[in-house]
Amino acid sequence: MDASLLIWIQEHLRFDALTPVVAFISMLGDSGLIWVVLALLFLFFAQLRRAGLMALVSLAGSVLVVNVVLKHLVGRPRPYEVLPEIVRLIPPPSGSSFPSGHAASAFAAAVIMYLYLPKKFGIPALLLATAIALSRLYLGVHYPSDVLAGAVIGSAIAGAVYVVDKKFIEPRMKTKEV
Repeated sequence: MDASLLIWIQEHLRFDALTPVVAFISMLGDSGLIWVVLALLFLFFAQLRRAGLMALVSLAGSVLVVNVVLKHLVGRPRPYEVLPEIVRLIPPPSGSSFPSGHAASAFAAAVIMYLYLPKKFGIPALLLATAIALSRLYLGVHYPSDVLAGAVIGSAIAGAVYVVDKKFIEPRMKTKEV
């Protein structure tokens, strides 16, 4: 089913004019680039600092779980390595396919931004994370389950970071301020 959906995407949703746009969207997620830049920018503004710091923590957790542990444990080949009908539209990414590091880091940061920032910033962050995750399917470098797993893992890490911050860290900081 994973392969069938990916082949369907390739056959029905790819358009030459759209490919450079999708490749650019995917590139924004390379090494969590857009998310790291945004998080670092947030550190310069007092009202955004906590969101920036928690986004960096969430991104670090995502890299550890996905790139250091899961990709090596699972070792799933990329779809274009296995399915001759899949045409890869970007240079071959490093590492194995499962789970998608782009999706994991995108959702790790975007969910934090959604939870800590006004919705006028949080919702676009989630939309960008979704676009980055889906771009990996369009480009032929991940299976749908890789992207879904990455999004779930990144979201779960962000949720855990948020709970730990709100339950343990933030209350201690408030007692020190008093």
